Amino acid sequence: MFNPDVNPVLEKDNISRYSLVTATAKRAREIAEEAEANGEIITEKPVTLALDQILDGEYQIVEPEEIRNL
Repeated sequence: MFNPDVNPVLEKDNISRYSLVTATAKRAREIAEEAEANGEIITEKPVTLALDQILDGEYQIVEPEEIRNL
């Protein structure tokens, strides 16, 4: 089971867990759609790939200021 430590990303970028989940889901859909359009077969789940990209800093999450303190 894939269970990464996301606390460093949450603290460093000062984002909420909600934003992290939403961004991960959005990026996973993009990865799946790109693979389907190119006829590629993905061996790993798109969510795993998306979360890896976010944790590695390849994909930035920009959270609007008005939802940071909710």
